[in-house]
Parts: sequence; structure tokens; C-alpha cells
Amino acid sequence: MTEEAEHRRLVVAGSGIAGLTAAIYAARSNNDPLVLEGPEPGGQLTLTTDVANYPGFPDGIGGPELVNNMKEQAEQFGAEIEHGVVVDVDPGEPHRIELRDGTVYTADALIAASGASARTLGVPGEDELMGYGVSTCATCDGAFFRGEDMLVVGGGDAACEEAAFLTKFADTVYVAHRRENFRAEDYWTDRLAELEADGDVEILRNTELLAIEGTPEDGIERVELARNPGGYPKEKLEDPDTETFEMDVGAVFMAIGHTPNTDYLEGTGVEMDETGYLETEGGDGGGQTGTAVPGIFGAGDVVDYHYQQAITAGGMGSKAAIDADEYLEDLDRSAGTRIDAAADD
Repeated sequence: MTEEAEHRRLVVAGSGIAGLTAAIYAARSNNDPLVLEGPEPGGQLTLTTDVANYPGFPDGIGGPELVNNMKEQAEQFGAEIEHGVVVDVDPGEPHRIELRDGTVYTADALIAASGASARTLGVPGEDELMGYGVSTCATCDGAFFRGEDMLVVGGGDAACEEAAFLTKFADTVYVAHRRENFRAEDYWTDRLAELEADGDVEILRNTELLAIEGTPEDGIERVELARNPGGYPKEKLEDPDTETFEMDVGAVFMAIGHTPNTDYLEGTGVEMDETGYLETEGGDGGGQTGTAVPGIFGAGDVVDYHYQQAITAGGMGSKAAIDADEYLEDLDRSAGTRIDAAADD
């Protein structure tokens, strides 16, 4: 006999800034949220050693410390936080939510705040130095390496934008792209060309990163790269035209995109763009947070493919909780109307 699924008023999928902010607001609204931490509890901010741009912390705060503070705050207001990875959602009244370990919940409302995972290269030294010189967010971490040479890896809009931003702090920004031509929009390639002409940027075409050397204590010491005139040099390391070389840089920024963690919502009727970002009523991360499926809301980096900042994620988390509260109150009123009507029969 199958065990009956536990029913919850509100489930929040994700425990990053968006999810925890949603939990704080939802708990204060007496919606008894259950927060499912996901495969990376705390989200991407746990990879940031020092957060200097989150309001209220003039001396900065460690990413893990900020997340833990928010988690404690959510629990103080009554949120329940459990480890669990959502793998499937069957929408309805209520929604059926299945976890990787087989646990099943039903919920009147679901806030998808499962974030997006920054794409990385998997080169030696990358994991060990993430947060100690290796970063996926120039806006978050660029100022920590003021006066250093910096390397940006990528060839799209994000790479060009991050390189332009980093010129505020860097001595020289190097941009390594594995092909000759960038796939970025003309605006950004023109901007990068201007910065190169000014000597602020140096473009390393047909070049790929092979390894990052350093320690968490001392940061990055050097990087190893490969270059081939035909591009994609990692596939041509035995080619005599492939040149390997080292560079001294103080920071490496991976700008090769993000993958939203929204697989579990496929087939639910929740609308997504071609890359998997949720489409909400406001669009582009603005407006309300409701999706095309009543009772399912999106917040943070599952929706916001542009800003991807802790503060914007927190703002969306609060909006999602408020939108969910309004939805749940409407459900309560509808249920009360049905009960009254049945009593009159």
C-alpha cells in the first residue's frame, strides 16, 4: 500500500537567497513554508568568500554566513528546511512534488527558486580556487582584484560585458575565446574593440584555458593556455601549430553562461524560454512572479537571466511569497464558498 503523500500549504524549491527570502516572507504570512534545499544548499553565494555589495553590511559578509543568517531567520519565523531535490512536479489542485529519494509531497502552492548553475570548464585548479581567484561573477568579485591582470573566458555577450566591467579595476583584462570570431552582439564586440584599442583589453583569439595554478591561501599564481590558428586548441594539442603558454593573472572569470535548474518543471505547462528560464507574468525578471500554471511561482535565477545578483534574487523571493500568499488566500475564499454552498443544499 502506497503511503499517503504529506500535504503542505507552500513548498519552496531552493535554498539560495531567493528561496530563503521567500521562506521568510511566507512564514511571516503564516503559510508554513517547507524549503527543499536542493543539490547545492545555499546556492551560488556559498562559493563567494566575501560579499561586499549586499546592503546592510558595510564591512562585507561571507557568502556562507549570509546564507546561514537568512536560513536561521526563516526558521525563527516558522519555516521548515529539509534537504531534498525536486525531480518531478505534477500540477493540479494540489500540486504533486516528487523528490529524488522517492518522497512525495502535495502542496497548494510551489515557489521555484532553484537557481541557475554557472557553467565551468572543469580544468585543473578550477574547483580548488573557486572563490579564491576564480569567479563566475565579475560584478560580485571584480573589485577584490583591483590593480591585477585578469582573465575572462568566453565569447558571448556575458564575456564581453564582464570584460568591459572589469576594466574599472584591472590593469589589463585578457579575454580568451576558443574561436576567431565572437558570438556576442555587435554592440559588445564593438565595445570590446574600443577597449582593446585603448589598451584596457587584450583579446586572445583561438585560445583556451588549460589549467589554473595557485592555492586558496595565496590565490592564483598563473594560468596555462593553448592557442591554435584554427581555433579549438584543446582538441589539437598534438598539432605542431598549437602553442601552449603561461600567463600571470590575479583572477579568472568564467563567462560561459548559466544553466537554469528547471528540468523538474518540464511538461508541467510552466512556460520557459529556449534555454530553460521560466517566463513569469512580468517577463524578464520584472512584474509579478506567477507562471502560466496557477499556484506555481518563479523567483531568482530561474527567471532572471540578466542581473543574477543576490539583491535582485532576494527582491524576487519576497515578491513570489507575496504573490503566493494572495493565491492561497483566494484558494481559501473559494473553499469557504464551496463549503457554504454545500451547507445550503
